[in-house]
Amino acid sequence: MTTVQFRKLVWAYYKKSGRHDLPWRKTTDLYRILVSEVMLQQTQVERVIPFYTNFLKTFPTARRLADAPLSEVLKSWQGLGYNRRVKMLHEAAASLSLGKLNFPKTVEGLEKLPGVGSYTARAVAAFAWNEDGVVIETNIRTAIMHHFFPKKKEVLDKEIEKILIQVLPKGKSREWYSALMDYGAHLKRSGISLNKKSATYAKQSKFSGSLREARGAVVRLLARKPATQASILKRFDVSRRAQVLEALEALRVESLVKKKGTMYSLAD
Repeated sequence: MTTVQFRKLVWAYYKKSGRHDLPWRKTTDLYRILVSEVMLQQTQVERVIPFYTNFLKTFPTARRLADAPLSEVLKSWQGLGYNRRVKMLHEAAASLSLGKLNFPKTVEGLEKLPGVGSYTARAVAAFAWNEDGVVIETNIRTAIMHHFFPKKKEVLDKEIEKILIQVLPKGKSREWYSALMDYGAHLKRSGISLNKKSATYAKQSKFSGSLREARGAVVRLLARKPATQASILKRFDVSRRAQVLEALEALRVESLVKKKGTMYSLAD
C-alpha cells in the first residue's frame, strides 16, 4: 500500500465513523489533554469518558488539582485503577500550576513532568499543540503493521516510526492521530489483533487474584475511612492476606497510603 492510499483509507474511515465527540478532542488545553492521556493508559475509551468528565468538574485546572489533597484526588480516581497514575498526575499538576511561564513548550519539557514518558509527551504535543511528530500506541501499531508489514513476524517500533513519518500529513497531527487511532481500534474490533507481531508487545498479566487487584481493593477500602491492618485483612480470604500485606506496604512506600499509629489512611 502506498502512503497516499493509506492516508485516503484512514481519512475516509474517520470522516464516516470517527469518534469526533470524545470530550478530549474538543479542547487543546494542555492540562486537559494530559489528564485524558493519563486516564487512557491501559484503559478503554468507553470507561474513561465518564471519569474524565467528572474528574474535570472537580479539578478543572492544574491549580485546582495541585491544591487538592492526594486523598481527595485518589477518591475521585476510584474505578480507573493504577492509582500510581493519578499520584504522578497530581505531582505533574503541581509543576504546571506554578504559572504559565513554567508550562512546558517542548516535548522534552513535557518529559520532565512526573510520570510523563515518551509516548505521553508526544501525544500531548500532537493533541495540544498540533506538533508534527511520531506517536505510537497499540491502535496505531495495529494499523501500520496490518497495511505495511502484513507478512513480517516481528516488527520493531523503529520500523513503524519510519512509516509514520512518511504518512504524517504535515500540520495536521491533531486530527491525523485521532483518525489513525480510531482506524486502528476499528481493525481490532474487526478481529485483526497484531499485538504479538510487535517486538515491544508484552501481554498484560491476569488481573483477578493479582497484586494489582489487591492494591486497588485496599485503596477503595481506605477511600471510605481509615482502618487498622487487622480490619483490612478481615475483608479478605485467609489465602490472600499475605498478598494484601504486600500491597499495603507497597502503597505506604509509594506514599499513596500513610500509617499513623495502628491506623492506615489515604495519603494527604
